[in-house]
Amino acid sequence: MSARFGKVAVLLGGRTAEREVSLKSGSMVLAALRSRGVDARAFDPAERGLEALLEERFARAFIVLHGRFGEDGTLQGALEYLGLPYTGSGVLGSALAMDKLRAKLVWQALGLPTPPHELLDAKSDWHAVAARLGLPLMVKPVAEGSSVGMSKVRAPGALDEAYTLAANYDRVVMAEKFIEGVELTAAILEEQPLPLIRLETPRDFYDYEAKYLASDTRYIVPCGLPAAEERGLQELALNAFRALDCRGWGRVDLMLDGAGRPYLLEVNTAPGMTDHSLVPMAARAAGLSYEDLCIRILEGARVG
Repeated sequence: MSARFGKVAVLLGGRTAEREVSLKSGSMVLAALRSRGVDARAFDPAERGLEALLEERFARAFIVLHGRFGEDGTLQGALEYLGLPYTGSGVLGSALAMDKLRAKLVWQALGLPTPPHELLDAKSDWHAVAARLGLPLMVKPVAEGSSVGMSKVRAPGALDEAYTLAANYDRVVMAEKFIEGVELTAAILEEQPLPLIRLETPRDFYDYEAKYLASDTRYIVPCGLPAAEERGLQELALNAFRALDCRGWGRVDLMLDGAGRPYLLEVNTAPGMTDHSLVPMAARAAGLSYEDLCIRILEGARVG
């Protein structure tokens, strides 16, 4: 066993809408760490209290929990209190990135490009919202990931149903102008952006099924952009990541419109690590195996 890491808890599962994805991600991370001699053990916070991390003398935590209670700062705060080093962003970075509304407000304050948006509630005037933002729109829960509860809306009359779906997952719901164009994602590892990946799907948008289940989603890497343009977008992604006080590793999603203008969508601070996932794909394009990626992420575990 690799003694330099000590006993490592791979935190997976949890009590979120993304539990199944987290279990799959976590099982792959667990196998990868063990293959490199790390004493890694699965730990599901939905089944055991976090105090067991100290009772069982874990030395580090590898966070593979997606969404609420794993990626939103709450778990990070608990691990800070326990004094246990953990992977990924800290409390503030995790909380800001998980809250799509406040992430956009930070970016807007810094002059970073992001699509126009508006908060929705049950009394919103759907036609007025559509007129102000333009169609189509994306309606999304502010604090969910993996496209859970999201809808693409092409007509004002469909906004009510889209709002109701999103409100099932979060009390705060946002409409955002849909940017027609090229969808890209930028993985970040140790303050370095990895090669951009271009996403293509026959679906209305890159939804949950396209991310985790479909066989017809296309992942294009190299992304096909001129080298100088790709470097510029990587720098934009890194600036967006830093603006939210994120660290360690993560993924920044963005769009290019028909004129080639970029728009930041969101940051994921504990992205998927499944066989369909984008960070491992970008790492491979940079010459880094899945196992080496997991070790690099684990090496960055820290408190505070």
